[in-house]
Amino acid sequence: MSQYAILIYEDPAFYETMSPEGWGAVVEAHSAFTRGVVERGGFITGGGALKPVTTALTIRAGTVTEGPFVESKESFLGYYTVEARDLDHAIELARLAPATGGGVELRPLHDPSAGQL
Repeated sequence: MSQYAILIYEDPAFYETMSPEGWGAVVEAHSAFTRGVVERGGFITGGGALKPVTTALTIRAGTVTEGPFVESKESFLGYYTVEARDLDHAIELARLAPATGGGVELRPLHDPSAGQL
């Protein structure tokens, strides 16, 4: 099995005025995603939600500045790492990822035992 990162990009404004009921629906969507991965023979090996982009720091050439690396409407808000049989299976799993306010990026993880990137 290969490992993949499912990176979730959404518009942070989508969450700024969300009601408690809306937040409950988001939590349920992520629970449904994790169940769906397992039902389809994949494994979730990690994941997490990121604090708002207003908490981001960028470091370039040793200089620290406040704010995200790039300015954009959508921001990197969270991720999952999964094990999948192959790329097609990983795509099937990534399609399940909830990103109502944006989309997801799928990227294979590098296996350091395999040598160079």
